Amino acid sequence: MYQLKVTDIVPLAIAAFLIFKLLTRRNARLTPLSGPKSKSWFFGVSRYLINAEDSASIYEEWASTYGWVYQVPGVLGYKRVVLCDPKAVAHFYARETTTYVQPPTTKLLVQKLLGGGIIVSEGDDHKRMRKGLTPAFSNTAIRRLTSVFYDSAYKLKSSWDSLLESNSNGQVIDVQTWFVMNRVSLDSMGIAGFSHDFNSLGGETSSVAALFDKLAGLTPTPKSYITTILSSIGTVIFLLGTLVPILFKLPTEQTIMFRNLRKELGDITESLLQKTKKEREMGIVEEKGDRSIVGLLIKAEDPDSQIRLSKEEISAQVCIISPSYETTSISLTWALIELCTHPHIQERLRTELPKPNAVDPTWEQLSSTTDFPYLDAVTHEVMRMHPPVDEGTRIAKEDDVIPLSTPLSLLSSTPGKLPTSVVIPKGTLVSVSIACVNRSNVLWGPDAKSFKPERWLENGLSGDGSSGIPKTAKEISGHRHLLTFSDGPRICLGKGFALTEFKVVLSFLIRHYIFEFEEGAGHIPKIALHQSILPRPKVEGQDGARVPLKVRKVD
Repeated sequence: MYQLKVTDIVPLAIAAFLIFKLLTRRNARLTPLSGPKSKSWFFGVSRYLINAEDSASIYEEWASTYGWVYQVPGVLGYKRVVLCDPKAVAHFYARETTTYVQPPTTKLLVQKLLGGGIIVSEGDDHKRMRKGLTPAFSNTAIRRLTSVFYDSAYKLKSSWDSLLESNSNGQVIDVQTWFVMNRVSLDSMGIAGFSHDFNSLGGETSSVAALFDKLAGLTPTPKSYITTILSSIGTVIFLLGTLVPILFKLPTEQTIMFRNLRKELGDITESLLQKTKKEREMGIVEEKGDRSIVGLLIKAEDPDSQIRLSKEEISAQVCIISPSYETTSISLTWALIELCTHPHIQERLRTELPKPNAVDPTWEQLSSTTDFPYLDAVTHEVMRMHPPVDEGTRIAKEDDVIPLSTPLSLLSSTPGKLPTSVVIPKGTLVSVSIACVNRSNVLWGPDAKSFKPERWLENGLSGDGSSGIPKTAKEISGHRHLLTFSDGPRICLGKGFALTEFKVVLSFLIRHYIFEFEEGAGHIPKIALHQSILPRPKVEGQDGARVPLKVRKVD
């Protein structure tokens, strides 16, 4: 056996020191920050946060202990800076796509999940793609698409009425997995964005819908020891693929599903591109004004276009289907859960809305804060309490200095010289807990964790939140002082689309149906999270992501 000699210690120590300096060089100039200790030498606090029932509360607890900007240990000890300070958060979002970009591993993962497109683009490429897509999400476009949302809602009503016809006392319906919330979003996005009617609410089978359901964990699958082991191995291989890309070529269940999904969506996009091109050559599309996303993208392919998207870039924009499909359906499910938990809120909302046989509200009425103020309040309270994407992480592409609204207390700081900014070196991971900021007691007051639509109406009927929202919350950047739709250059392009679809479907459901939990009023089940593409609510104890609710028609 080799014996370590005294003369070996010096060169080994020097080598170890040089390796240490090389590994920690990226954080050498980072402002000293305190934070929680690692809970695992390998995972840091990452696994602890993933397995937590409410990671936002953990982030908030750490903020109260270590300050509104702190650092947490990640995988293999890699530090990540967490921002909770409103001024710091605003600065961070304002510099997205330029100073703060997606980490290479995240970008690779998204590319494998959804392909390229605007979601993974940065800098000038992001500006160019966003410019090409923006007209499809303008107020004019959304006003025109409102009828599409209502068409999907009426198809849903037809299906539900058939179920309720034989039972006037109501029927238990699994609103999340019984082809409901997801099918509304999928059909609407297919027609509005790609002129493609999946007609899943009409009963047509769709391989795209089936793949989305499977990826989201909504399709029940038989479980056994072997399948559990294989699934776990597949998940590990899939996640490691961001570090070792060749692993994505292995035929695991996850890689096969995503490969099939991309192929299906790619085929749809390609056929629509060819169809729209032919119609355009015949003058048909021009008469319609190129109103669909596909039409606008094809227009961007024109050599005379200032935007100039390549055919590959146009095909890659199909990636916007997945976020819209997932986020809206999750938000609608959360809305029904909250309205079942608080039946008086459900009844107040129903009282404000038109009767079932009345004319449906217009886009102008739905987008206003005065025509249906309580609907607007409920909508934004759902968005505040339950952001579908609860956290965002970026990596610093260059050195930066982040300003703070509150001086930072540091363990190493000299009394009386508390820093009012944080130095972020190139290569530093920076995160914002969206859910933490949205539900912070410090920012939103002592009732921040309560579902209270009235906070958007307090001291007035306008519903614009100008009176009932605390001054501290008004410091938050983003739509209506919420981070749900992000902010800055990457603010959600489909924000107006999502809010209109949400209001159309929710108001339609509440006008026509009464909802309560399966065991009736007074029996509020515990709601857990089902981990899938995005975390989905589920009734604890149910298989998969089931949310069974008792539904009956409004008299």
